[in-house]
Amino acid sequence: MIDAAHTARPPRLRLGMVGGGRDAFIGAVHRIAARIDDQYELVAGAFSSNPEKALASAQDLGVPRAYTSFAEMAAKEARRKDGIDAVAIVTPNHMHAPVAMQFLKRGIHVICDKPLTATLPEAKKLAKAAEASGVVFALTHNYTGYPMIRQAKAMIANGELGDLRLVNVEYVQDWLTEPLEGTGQKQADWRTDPARSGAGGSTGDIGTHAFNLANFVTGLTLDTLAADLTAFVPGRRVDDNGHVLMRYHGGARGMLWCSQVAPGNENGLRLRVYGTKGGLEWAQEDPNYLWFTPFGKEKRKITRGGAGSGPDAARVTRIPPGHPEGYLEGFANIYTEAARAIRAAKTGTMVPEGTTFPGLREGLEGVAFVDACVRSSARNGAWVSLNL
Repeated sequence: MIDAAHTARPPRLRLGMVGGGRDAFIGAVHRIAARIDDQYELVAGAFSSNPEKALASAQDLGVPRAYTSFAEMAAKEARRKDGIDAVAIVTPNHMHAPVAMQFLKRGIHVICDKPLTATLPEAKKLAKAAEASGVVFALTHNYTGYPMIRQAKAMIANGELGDLRLVNVEYVQDWLTEPLEGTGQKQADWRTDPARSGAGGSTGDIGTHAFNLANFVTGLTLDTLAADLTAFVPGRRVDDNGHVLMRYHGGARGMLWCSQVAPGNENGLRLRVYGTKGGLEWAQEDPNYLWFTPFGKEKRKITRGGAGSGPDAARVTRIPPGHPEGYLEGFANIYTEAARAIRAAKTGTMVPEGTTFPGLREGLEGVAFVDACVRSSARNGAWVSLNL
């Protein structure tokens, strides 16, 4: 006979959500990601600042506890014996800090969409509050959850590229080539409004992903940068294209290009890293393959789950090689890694070995990166440091 007491899985974490109601894009992505590994149950939400939409969205989703304000949700959930363990924040950028603060001060764990906040002073204040609260704070830079990104990180850490010299990362799209925000399209509207997005347009929206990915894989720390930001669409109040030169501690050099006005590009996130012993190349639109070229030898294709792929990739791989796995699963890996940390915090045990997800440090670095890009561009591309 099997002893069910020793084989039962831990109960699902009770999850709440702020934002992500009707007509929202990223909220649905977060909900799917939270369900893929069956680690969470969505039980509460303040899905919109519009009370009618908030209640209707909860009904659409079958969520039992609906709130019309995040402050009310934080207060009432904290008082319940069956209150939420964690909250997912999927609002526009300017609401990340005020929402997170309400839950942090009540000891509720936070899973927040990137960037951490809209401004650097907000980011510093939030990071200080989160550290003081002792809660788990996860930031959904989902590309760090891709198996072949974990593979690349491990190979660099193991010295397979030697001393790093060059980092080239780009994230290019075309969806804002025309003034889409003028049509009332919701996603374009808030992303091009500095009051809601922050001072960075493409730099804040997708440049932060590229910057975070390069840092995660290489382990390098940025020293200074020089940025040229442009708003090509007339009347646009934030940048829609950015070119950034980067100097890292230790001597490595990098280039980052982010754009949302490059026709023909849908979601072109690409990373290339070169060292004294070889190079790596990875593209998000073909994410199951990592190309490795030892210096003086043939280029080699490493496949997700296939020959040459190591344990770091395997622990976040679900299905056999040759089957597409990518965006949603990358998000799910962040949620599952966060779940491990949250359960450890709840039980007072050690976080399982290998648990990795972006958090406060990466969030601060991302907002500081945008701030530095804006400062540098305003000074005609002067070299500046991150104001951390």
